[in-house]
Parts: sequence; C-alpha cells; structure tokens
Amino acid sequence: MLFQVGGQGTRPTFFEMAAAQQLPSSLRAALTYSLGVLALRRPFIHKILDYEDEFFALLMLVLETHSLRTTDASFAESLYGLRRRAVNIKVKTKDNIHSKKKILPLDSPADAIHHNGLEKRQKILSVVVLVVLPYFRSKLQYVYNREREATLQASLWGEGEERFGNIDYFDGSGNSSASGSSSGEEASTTRRCVMKRIQKIIAACYPWIHAGSEGLSFAYQLLYLLDATGFYSLGLHVLGIHVCRATGQELMDTSSRISKIRSRERERLRGPPWLKAVQGALLSSMYAVLDYAQTGLIAAVFFFKMMEWWYQSAEERMSAPTVYPPPPPPPPPKVAKEGIPLPPDRTLCPLCSQKRVNPSAVAVSGFVFCYSCIFKYVSQYKRCPVTLMPATVEQIRRLFHDM
Repeated sequence: MLFQVGGQGTRPTFFEMAAAQQLPSSLRAALTYSLGVLALRRPFIHKILDYEDEFFALLMLVLETHSLRTTDASFAESLYGLRRRAVNIKVKTKDNIHSKKKILPLDSPADAIHHNGLEKRQKILSVVVLVVLPYFRSKLQYVYNREREATLQASLWGEGEERFGNIDYFDGSGNSSASGSSSGEEASTTRRCVMKRIQKIIAACYPWIHAGSEGLSFAYQLLYLLDATGFYSLGLHVLGIHVCRATGQELMDTSSRISKIRSRERERLRGPPWLKAVQGALLSSMYAVLDYAQTGLIAAVFFFKMMEWWYQSAEERMSAPTVYPPPPPPPPPKVAKEGIPLPPDRTLCPLCSQKRVNPSAVAVSGFVFCYSCIFKYVSQYKRCPVTLMPATVEQIRRLFHDM
C-alpha cells in the first residue's frame, strides 16, 4: 500500500503522528488565549504573558519529563496511545546470530527491526528535542521579528540614534559628570554594539535555518507517509527512536511501573513521622496533578475554545448591522412641455431622430442621445433637451453598452 492510512499494526499512521506533533502548539495557543481573557479581570496575569515562552517551556518541561519517565512517550504521544521505543537491528551471520544496537537506516528490512525501552540518555535527549529546541526556536523567531521591524522602521523614518543619540546633556557642573561616567557609558555602548551585531547575525541566518528545518521536516514526513522510513522527524532519527502503538500489555506494565516508582519514592522519605506525613501528602498531591494534567489541560482547552466560539458568535449577532430592504428606485424624470419629445423607438436619438452613434447620457436626467448631438446642444443651451433641467458638458456620460 502506497499511503499508510489504516490503523493496523504497531506503526502509527501519518495522521496520528501529525496530530501528536500539532498538539503542543494548539495547547500553547489555547493557554495564551485563556490567560489573555483572565488578564482582563486580573491584570497581574500580564506578567505571565510577558514571559510566555519561559512559562510554556517550564510547563512542557514538567509534563514531558513526567510523561517520558512513566510512559516512555511524550505528553502528546501518550494522549494518543503511542510509545517511544529504541531501535535495534538484528544482524544475522552464518556462524552466529547476535544483536547489534544502532540507528536504523532507511532501507532496513522490516523483519530485522526490534524495539526496546528507552535508555536514560534517550529520555534526556528527547526532553531537549521536545522542550529546549522549540524554546530557542521561539526566541530566535522573536529576535528575528524585532530586528525586521527595526529595519523596516529605520528605512521609513531613519535611524533613531541618528536623530536623538547625538544630543549631550550636562548638569550645572559642566563636563565633570560626563567624565565621571565615561567608563560606564563606554562599557554599555560596547555591550549594545555586541548585542546589535548578534541580532543582525540572527536576522541574517534565521531565515536559512528556518527554511532548512522546515524542508527536512517536510522530507521526513513525506517519506513517512510513503512508508519509506520509520522515522517521522529528524530528531527521532538522530535519537534512534521509533514511535509505536502501545498494546494492552504495555499499558498494564506502565501502570505497574508507575506504582513501583511511587512506592520507592515514598520509601525514601526521611525524618520524623509528622514530616513523613507532610511529604507523603505533598507527593500524593503532585502525583494527582500530574496524573490528571493531560485530561485537565485538554478539557480546559476544549472549554475555553467553546467559550470563545460562544462569545464570538454572540458579539457577531450584536454587532451585525440590521439589513434593510433596498429603497425603491426614483421615479423617471418627466418630459417638459417645451422640451423635445421622445421618439417611439428607444434606439433613436431624440435630437437627430436617427439611430444613436456613440450613445451618451445626461447625468441629470438619464436620457440617451448621440454624443455629438448632446454635446452641441448642452454646450449651446446648458440644459437637457428633454427635461430642460440645467446641465453641463461635464455631466455627459459615455455609454459602452447601448440598450
């Protein structure tokens, strides 16, 4: 089968992997919107929005670390029932059969693939790929956007430092204060120059880095869709990790492993009985928060998106303009008694009684004549020949479709 879109086997479909990859960005957008709504009533929440990247990176660091520690999967992958497995390749020879662990090449046969649990090094590197790299990418994107806006503003209004940076201010003691702070100003100036150079380097290199990462991501996703590789992304390929569907036995083993880990952590508690009780209560609270973090976050996202849709539709209903029926057309102009009568055939010019040539209308009345006839008449009499309403040659309109 060319495109793997079915749900058979342990290999996740392309749509499952895409949904798991898009979940963190959707979660961040929903949390940002939710905090923005709450900040309207609680202004102190704006401090969290000022450090949006750091707040979301810290949140994902806790969630991803806990998820990889307990389920061998990322936060989004565990939600879709997926698990990360280290790739082993079984190498067969004539003399012996042994297993060798290495990163799977793209053209390895499917029957030579074996999966094991993640090592500690792979879990740590997975956290780096899932949390640290997106954080640095968002900061680079922020620096790039700010530098681009500064460049655009400088091209429109000129450099701000050229307008305001050359003005020197002195106090009553003349140059004494300037000479006393010259060293500090030189250090700050050097620091600003270094930061500007770094920002310019980022602004010049970031588009190429972004294009390269997006191109590699697209290539891996296309190969995964065509069943040409088992790695959905470059990060999984470098770490030597396959994402597989979790079986029922694996889910049961995960539950028992979580229970053993937590029992060992409770046994490590030291101190008097009352301190152990307090520490046990804190551990139980932390476990409850982490256990219900997935369900709670997804429910919160759904709730706030529903509220957004509800209030947005209500605002649209309130702000929608009232649709009134179109007004009736004005009555046709009346023919003056002293004016030129209209011919019975509407295709004839009332002035020359011939078929109209270059039909043109007088804007004040709407009647149509030959352009040469009406131009001569209006130039001489300054009025419409039918209704005798005042008119000028500027009010003659050329018609390109004569009825």
